[in-house]
This record gives sequence, structure tokens and C-alpha cells, in this order.
Amino acid sequence: MLSKRDTLLFWISAWWPVAVGVAVITVESTPAFGSDRTSQPLRWLVQLLFGQLSDQTWHLLHHLIRKTGHVLGYGALGLVWLRAWRMTFATPRTKTYPRGPRLPDARFLSQAGLALLGTALVASWDEWHQTFLPNRTGTPYDVLLDSCGAAAMIGMAWLYLRRFRHAQPAC
Repeated sequence: MLSKRDTLLFWISAWWPVAVGVAVITVESTPAFGSDRTSQPLRWLVQLLFGQLSDQTWHLLHHLIRKTGHVLGYGALGLVWLRAWRMTFATPRTKTYPRGPRLPDARFLSQAGLALLGTALVASWDEWHQTFLPNRTGTPYDVLLDSCGAAAMIGMAWLYLRRFRHAQPAC
């Protein structure tokens, strides 16, 4: 008899968020999402909400908005990589920890490492790809920023799981 993990549906459910995340990054890596194309629509929205901005202030704010997008976008990608690896290497829950697996442990750390590696590889590919586009620039600093975003989100996931899923029985 096949276990749930042996079915195609299980593997699709584990890994489709990673595929969607990589697809979103790929679309955002096109010339349509270059700084020269996002500046005007974002400036219009920010000025609608907060009033007029000088050009100098806008250039700094636009840069910060874009870099925040890197941190949040790759942070989310790191989380879906982590989810996929945790589902792939999941072990049955035990009676000792009825609400989830124990954390931190070597298994979580290896899954987090794989998630961070996957995110860093996608970030590297994305930045390399951008070096070939006329209105984009690929830099190793963005790979580092993307990886830090993923590491921060994975760290927050670890804290969440440790706080809310690490239910030890009362003695």
C-alpha cells in the first residue's frame, strides 16, 4: 500500500509553491520590472498617499522600496523552499510532541540550509540573467541581500516553530 508521501499529489503539493516562487522571480527579472519602468507608477502611488516628493528624496525612496522588495520576495522564496524540504523529509509526529516536530534539531538545520542554498542559487541565476538585459544590472550585493532576506525569514520561521510548535508535555 502506498503511503501519502509516495503519491504524485504529495510531491506536487510540496514543491509547487517553489515553482511558483521561481516563476514570479523570473517574471520580475525582465526589462518590464527595471528601475526605469517602475519609478513612475510607484512615485505616483507614493505621492498619492503621502504628498509631493523632491526628485532627490524619490530616488532614495525608490531605491529603498526596490531593495525591500528583494528582502521580502526572496524571504518568501526561502520560506517556500523550507516548506518543501520539511515536507520532503518529514517524519511521523510522535506522542511526545503532538503538535509538531522538535526544534531546533539537526534535521531542521539541514532543511534550512537546503532552503537557503536553493534561494541563493535562484538569486545568483537572477542577477546573472539581469547582466544581459539593457535596463537591468546584476550585482553580487543583491545576491547577498536576497540571501539575507531568506535567512531572516527562515530564522523567523524557526522562532515561530520553536515558540508555537514545541509543545512538551507537562511533567
